[in-house]
Amino acid sequence: MAFNKYQVIKNALSYELANFVFNYFLLKRDAVKWMYDNNITYDNGTLGTWTDKQVPNTYSHYADNVMETLLVKVLPIMQKETGLDLCPTYSYARIYKNGDELKRHKDRPSCEISTTIHLGGEPWPIFLEPSGEDGKEGTKVLLEVGDMLVYSGCELEHWREPFEGTTCGQVFLHYNHVNGPFAEKNRFDRRPMLGVPSIRNT
Repeated sequence: MAFNKYQVIKNALSYELANFVFNYFLLKRDAVKWMYDNNITYDNGTLGTWTDKQVPNTYSHYADNVMETLLVKVLPIMQKETGLDLCPTYSYARIYKNGDELKRHKDRPSCEISTTIHLGGEPWPIFLEPSGEDGKEGTKVLLEVGDMLVYSGCELEHWREPFEGTTCGQVFLHYNHVNGPFAEKNRFDRRPMLGVPSIRNT
């Protein structure tokens, strides 16, 4: 199948695996909040944070080790379904809450080919502008648990309108084209390996 800026891969994860990861991440969110509230540890990003500027006051995690494992696990599926030769850069996961919103944006070079997988909770549509032109109405994509949307994150504006549900778990997995302009510069998002925190200066 030829990739044309975006496509949905159904059942990229089994329901059982997606549900396991979702419940793992819920438990981690609650445990980390308790540790922060009780001064067991502090927010340096390695356990997740509530200070993400894109979606403030919502638990998010750059390079959680389970999500980094998914980054590698779904790579063969993505390559088969899209026909693209890809290398992983990083993962990013969030547990969205009522009222959260993801503003219209395009991604940085490490997100040349992006994915979002619905892990659990209530479904929440993502919108894309497939023409690549800014400001247009966009196409609505609603994923079921385990489904994955693959899209050209640097080319297409994408966003989510205010969430009317209570909880939605999503993981973003990001890749570069193996022979593209960013692959070598952004290897593992400029980290020495997968699974370690961000060390980017820019």
